[in-house]
Amino acid sequence: MNKIALRRTWFQVHKWLGLVLGLLIIPLSLSGSALVWDGWLDETLHPARHAASLGTPALPAAAYAEAALRGAAPGERISSLRYPEREGAIVAILSGEPKSRAGRPPRTQVWLDPASAREIERADADAGILRVLHVLHGSLMVPGFGRQIVGWIGVAMLISSLTGLWLWWPPTGSFGRGLRWRRQNSTNANIHHQTGFWIAIPLAMLSFTGAWISFPAFFANISGDKAPGGADKARAARARPLAEPVLGADAALGAARPLATGNLVTITWPTDRAPEWKITFSREGGNAEVEVDDASGRAEPSGPPRPETVARKMRRWHDGNGMGPIWQIIIFLGGTAPAVLAVTGSMMWLRSRGWRARLKERRNRPARA
Repeated sequence: MNKIALRRTWFQVHKWLGLVLGLLIIPLSLSGSALVWDGWLDETLHPARHAASLGTPALPAAAYAEAALRGAAPGERISSLRYPEREGAIVAILSGEPKSRAGRPPRTQVWLDPASAREIERADADAGILRVLHVLHGSLMVPGFGRQIVGWIGVAMLISSLTGLWLWWPPTGSFGRGLRWRRQNSTNANIHHQTGFWIAIPLAMLSFTGAWISFPAFFANISGDKAPGGADKARAARARPLAEPVLGADAALGAARPLATGNLVTITWPTDRAPEWKITFSREGGNAEVEVDDASGRAEPSGPPRPETVARKMRRWHDGNGMGPIWQIIIFLGGTAPAVLAVTGSMMWLRSRGWRARLKERRNRPARA
């Protein structure tokens, strides 16, 4: 296959991937861009939860747990308390009764004033705009196999970004010619070429890491990471906090304090599947967990920090958490670009169909006598 035939082949692959998947790529990419700034979005949508007037925690853990349970629905139990890094609300998670035996218990989030334990806001943990964006980006809101659909879209976008970079390269002339704005007599084409070139590598990275997240078991075999246990994870998700643990929250926290490595981060209640309190403290380079046996009160550290797995690294590269503002901006642009490329590519295709139809009509028009 010569260079011209290869270019035509890549062009057909690139074109039909974009046309067939364009309507799915747009919501997937835009939701991902929005989630780069999920903290800012949450503060904008729910300012009461992040009010600057909120101080630092001043009450025992049991006081916050009792305050969260005052407005609890029948069957709800306290599952965890999450403390702010510096100042801000304390967030309690309540776990309700599952609707089915194999179902996951519904969860409610309660934001509490750290100074008085006054309830600021209460909301379903699986509701709200941010939750919709997460589900849309992770599974296109398709239950069951939506995550696999997103994974294959990631594979298609990876191919599309690499073939697009090949097609961007000028067939004749220098590299600098490809950087010119007016490569064609079409604004859509020029936007498509320039956007595609500058975002091709970040987009390929986002596509690859997205596929990795969607197919963790497959990539675990390649990277050497431990394959995720789907059944174990599902059982853990169905665990119910103990209604009446032997130790109270304050007693469990007191047992864990001698092993603290920093500020308190979370207190997680024991469950019917894991009868230990899990107390998390901040630590340089991450967090440290202390397990407190609910029956004996014996506290044990979880051990030294585990090295970051390849899967975790791929997720950080994909969502930008802890990667700094420059990386987050790159991810944001890499998320918005596919929507721009899908629209401009479709306009280019429609335009080409129009002039081809006119050319065919002129060729078929009978010659004048």
